[in-house]
Amino acid sequence: MPRIIPNLWFDTEALGAAEFYCSIFPNSDITRVVRYTDAGPGPAGTVVTVEFHLDGEPFVAINGGPMFHFTEAVSLMIDCADQDEVDHYWEALSAGGEPSMCGWLKDRYGLSWQVIPDELGALIGDADPARAERAVGAMLSMSKIDIGAIRAAADGGGDDPEVGV
Repeated sequence: MPRIIPNLWFDTEALGAAEFYCSIFPNSDITRVVRYTDAGPGPAGTVVTVEFHLDGEPFVAINGGPMFHFTEAVSLMIDCADQDEVDHYWEALSAGGEPSMCGWLKDRYGLSWQVIPDELGALIGDADPARAERAVGAMLSMSKIDIGAIRAAADGGGDDPEVGV
């Protein structure tokens, strides 16, 4: 069965982006860098593609030029075990980027990420509609997810959860 490998398009930052991502995630490495030769079409020695792994998952980054840009239509979701992981990935990926809502952010390269704790799905999808509604309301007020505040809101406490930054 063929593998599905995300291919990320950059203008000229493929290697820098791959190095940045590999520095954030454990079990990550750059496995291959392909450079233009004298045959072109880019200047000889400049990077065309970078193959790398993020936590063991394969990715490719290409320096394809300025004509295409990332949008929120595609994002990478990080399924975090707990608040410590949320905090770690949020801080690392948002450095030089911009936070959005409900656990979403754009990194310094414009790629969208969702930094989400495992427990969030259970809280916002709770079988008790009132509990789920309180959890969703709390989540909608946040940038970075604060799972403790969402849990408290779902349980009926803390009508005004602390908004994550």
